[in-house]
Amino acid sequence: MTKFFQEFREFAVKGNVVDMAVGIIIGGAFTLIVQSLVADVMNPLIGLLVGGVDFSNLFVVLRQGVVAGPYATLGDAQAAGAVTLNVGLFINAVVSFTIVAFVVFLLVRTINRLKREEAVAPASPTEQPCPYCLMVVPIKATRCGHCTAALPSPEASAELLSPQPTETPVAK
Repeated sequence: MTKFFQEFREFAVKGNVVDMAVGIIIGGAFTLIVQSLVADVMNPLIGLLVGGVDFSNLFVVLRQGVVAGPYATLGDAQAAGAVTLNVGLFINAVVSFTIVAFVVFLLVRTINRLKREEAVAPASPTEQPCPYCLMVVPIKATRCGHCTAALPSPEASAELLSPQPTETPVAK
C-alpha cells in the first residue's frame, strides 16, 4: 500500500500535474469574470441596442405550471412549475463561450509567436554527400571513404549536386 501512495505522490508532484492544477484554478476564476462580464456588461448593452430586452428573462413557456401564466420573469415561471425553454440563458452561454474562445485564441497566438522567436538557427552542417557516389562523408574530408574520389570544397560540391539545366535541340 505504501508503494501505491509513493507512486501517487510522485505523479502528483510532477511539474505537468502542478501546472495543470494551477491552470484549472485560474481557468475557474477566469470563468467567473467572463460570466460577470456577459451578465452584467454585455447583455445589458445588447438588450439596450435591441430595445430593452433582458436576456436572462427571455424564455418560452412550453407547458403552464400550477399557476397559469403569463409569467413576468423566468424565476416566476419556474416557481409556478412551468416548463420553459430558456432562450436567454442559452444566448448568455453562447456569448460567454465566444469571449472565452477569443481570449484562449489570443493566448495561444501569443505563445506561438513567442515560440517562433525562440527558434534556434540551424547548426552548420557536419557532413556532405560525395558528388560522385552520393554517400555521406564528413565535411572536412578531402577524399570519399567509399569511392576514394577527391572531394571538392563543400561549396563546390553543392554546385555539382544541384540540377543543371539541359538544352533541348531546336528543329530548324
